[in-house]
Amino acid sequence: MSMAAGDIIRDLLDRDPFEPFRILTSRGESFTIRDPHAIALLKSELFIAHPDSDRWTFVPRLHVAAVDKLRNGRPRRKRRR
Repeated sequence: MSMAAGDIIRDLLDRDPFEPFRILTSRGESFTIRDPHAIALLKSELFIAHPDSDRWTFVPRLHVAAVDKLRNGRPRRKRRR
């Protein structure tokens, strides 16, 4: 993950009001962050807690491929022409 992606995640976590976002990895995984307290930015990894369960995931920062903002809790879709 580039420094810019880390800055983007940090910026999204600091927004008030918080807006959900999705993290996509180079492995094809997708993590939707709906609560700013469900993720921690560590030095070389992201710690993501899964809501309503005792599950959690560590994602190496190098595997973060994209960060997408969600609108109303749903991904933004391109309009058809």
